[in-house]
Amino acid sequence: MEHLKLYHVQTIPLEERCLIVEGPVPPERLSELTMHPDLDAFRRPTEQHKALVEIAGLEEGRIIITREEDVIVGYVTFHYPDEQERWSQGNMVDLVELGAIEVANDYRSLGLGQKMIKTAFEDGQMEQYIVFTTEYYWHWDLKSSGLNVWDYRKMMERLMKVVDMVWYATDDPEICSHPANCLMVRIGRDVPISSKEQFDRVRFQQRFMY
Repeated sequence: MEHLKLYHVQTIPLEERCLIVEGPVPPERLSELTMHPDLDAFRRPTEQHKALVEIAGLEEGRIIITREEDVIVGYVTFHYPDEQERWSQGNMVDLVELGAIEVANDYRSLGLGQKMIKTAFEDGQMEQYIVFTTEYYWHWDLKSSGLNVWDYRKMMERLMKVVDMVWYATDDPEICSHPANCLMVRIGRDVPISSKEQFDRVRFQQRFMY
């Protein structure tokens, strides 16, 4: 399967400074940049930087970033689901995970998350994919945001809806382990029926759920 990657960039004026939202960014360019020290939600910034470079080098991998000069202040990752997760069990070449989204504290409330996600879907380059994201409350920055789990979930739902991702049911144990967790999905217009049916079989693996 050929993975279409169409680069897009936009400039966001910020007082006397300027932010750049761009992507998909190739690994060579990512390696030249540095991570903002606040980008530590998933692992230490230096380790996460290495992970972004690795993902960008994958055939299906996409990294969308926001940067100020040569400092990454936000990013979104797209890649195949981890081999240890249920979502990889269907061996689907057109199922891609929106894996992580993070914005440094001082750059929040600027709509950067929406801008980065929209960038990934420009020019219909994701229409051949089922794109999904799994939202787990234990990954959410409740402390810095000041939100409770339900308000944070509403915020994440609004964010994902900018590219028409919607809530989907599943019997996945991790998602079902807390009512605030959820699966959100966008099925591209060029996805064949066979892939939609395979995804349904991945979503529901307990016979009584059919």
